[in-house]
Amino acid sequence: MIGELDRFRIALAHDWLVGVRGGEMVLDRLARLFGPTDLYTLVSNGSPITESISACRVVTSPLQRLPGARGRLRRHYLPLMPWAVSRLRVAPCDLLISTSSAVMKSIRAPQGTPHLCYCHTPARYIWSQSTAYGSRRGTSGGRLRSMGLRAVRGPFQRWDRSTVDRVTRLLANSRHIAQEIRRCWGRDAHVVHPPVRTGWFTVDPAVERENWLLVVSSLEPYKRVEFAIEAANRMSLPLKVVGTGSQRSALQKMAGPTVELLGWVDDTRLLDLYRRARALVYPQIEDFGITAVEAQACGCPVIAFEAGGALDSVTDRTGVFFSGAGAGALCEAIDVFESKSIDAGACRLNAERFSEDVFDRAIMKHAVELVKKIDRE
Repeated sequence: MIGELDRFRIALAHDWLVGVRGGEMVLDRLARLFGPTDLYTLVSNGSPITESISACRVVTSPLQRLPGARGRLRRHYLPLMPWAVSRLRVAPCDLLISTSSAVMKSIRAPQGTPHLCYCHTPARYIWSQSTAYGSRRGTSGGRLRSMGLRAVRGPFQRWDRSTVDRVTRLLANSRHIAQEIRRCWGRDAHVVHPPVRTGWFTVDPAVERENWLLVVSSLEPYKRVEFAIEAANRMSLPLKVVGTGSQRSALQKMAGPTVELLGWVDDTRLLDLYRRARALVYPQIEDFGITAVEAQACGCPVIAFEAGGALDSVTDRTGVFFSGAGAGALCEAIDVFESKSIDAGACRLNAERFSEDVFDRAIMKHAVELVKKIDRE
């Protein structure tokens, strides 16, 4: 912990600790700033996340003891999550900071303790993308998932909206999510973009761009990777796809001879791919989208769907937007991109707006304001 908050005890909360994605990178930054400290979560699979997160004292909910809750069956326990988060008892502290894309915004802080929630999104499988989550291409049980989500959606939304007053101040990771918070919960939120490792993802002038496109994404329905693969098939364009997920088998079957699915890659390999790719293809509606900024930090332009967090992270000087939902619109955007000249330096300069230092200063400002207000009282 640094600066003005040295004498205050700050606790953290996070939906679950089962892997490393964008939400865990935000949590890692918070743990670096305010840890080691208590970290409350629904479930943990026990695997190391990051050094800073592992240094915290993890407290799990009763969901931890239920069969499969720490693995693939986690989301099947959605109806029990409100009960599970209500059973978490936060020890006395001066500030509780939660990061939430499911239910952790509803954790109760100790009486009189301010609660700062960093919201990645209101639970998208309940509020905005239940159809996509309920009908996964290439997997069985889609009808049952759809029925289950329809059954729980109304009660969950009512509970979710009723518990937003447990949060003293809401932070949104993009303007898009600030709008979603207003729509779903009727609250205003301050926008604080997530931290991007611009110190690792950098331009190397000695590395030449090559003539292939890149997708970096989890392979899940709402990511719409199939649009990129179909466009590559139609245009006979080389495309490399980084990521794993429930759609991998289905996407592999539809991939033509110019498409290569690379699976998971480490940071060193990812850095090299960003530096060599002609452009990053970004067909999904993202809450914010750290990968689009990582690519730009390496001087790589972005061909992005014109919605969601991409409107914050991509500009006309660093990429091309398309608005039609389908491979045809993406093909047209690729043609437009090929006619443009985008400067790597402009991409890098834009990415620096989302550095870890910028995030740290913004989070510290909000934390200090809340703690000092309570301290004065």
